[in-house]
Amino acid sequence: MAGDLKLFSGNSNPALVEEISKFLGVPLSRAVVSTFSDGEIRVKVEENVRGGDLFVIQSCCQPVNNSIMELLIILDALKRSSAYRITAVIPYFGYARQDRKDQPRVPISAKLMADLITTAGAHRVLTMDLHAGPIQGFFNIPVDHLYARPVLLDYVKKCDFGDIVVVSPDAGGVERARGFAKRLDANLAIIDKRREGPNQAKVMNIIGDVKGRHVLLLDDMIDTAGTIVETAKACADNGASKVWAVCTHAVLSGPALERIEKSCLTQVVATNSIPLQGKDELCSKIKVLSVAPLLGEAIKRIHEEQSVTSLFD
Repeated sequence: MAGDLKLFSGNSNPALVEEISKFLGVPLSRAVVSTFSDGEIRVKVEENVRGGDLFVIQSCCQPVNNSIMELLIILDALKRSSAYRITAVIPYFGYARQDRKDQPRVPISAKLMADLITTAGAHRVLTMDLHAGPIQGFFNIPVDHLYARPVLLDYVKKCDFGDIVVVSPDAGGVERARGFAKRLDANLAIIDKRREGPNQAKVMNIIGDVKGRHVLLLDDMIDTAGTIVETAKACADNGASKVWAVCTHAVLSGPALERIEKSCLTQVVATNSIPLQGKDELCSKIKVLSVAPLLGEAIKRIHEEQSVTSLFD
């Protein structure tokens, strides 16, 4: 039987961890996660965790590889401290876009991530809005896959946009957009685009009617914002009255903030699965919603051996 619920964290998203801790009423357990002078990561757990039900909260965000190494080393430290169960809570799962061998002689890095997390000591994984759902199958341990959809839907419904059409920026996101549109009782449109190169996209055609309507562009993540800005322009050119973007993971790397600020987008709604660290202040169009209650409730249910799926019923 699992012992006390204990929370641990690396340095990737301290604000989110603090919110989850407050939601659960469980203080963050004592551990040092720092670096040696040569850059190697140092972890020392400073309390007894023997027989405990431990949750390690760490997003794989910038600096990505440091965040991942922190997670792996914390997992190893806890495994060697005789924990009863260790759950890796990964709000944003890194390397998820490298989920298949789409060219000769390239890795499947998402599978490597799954192997590393398991080998390091995780007994189960709690993550949110994976870029590709089949990544769950890369693990040989249980994976609880959360969706930020309830948090995003709640905000959109409160805005009361009127005549909405939900637009998927590509064919791969159609299922996600369809589910979102169904819960809003809204129409669906799809963008047909072709990639010119890495992190570049050219919009080719809109399948569906956006003229005179309020468009919600829905994606799991926004990275350099090239795709979402091009898509927004295409919708505006086809007569959309306003264009908003809604996503779970705001990676916002490179020229993303400048592109969004100069674009025809009215607002970009994202969650705090990745810390924006002032980016929302640099770009006035960004609105951040918290997924701490969602993650906190999932952690509570795992600890109490209750259903996590019922969160979305």
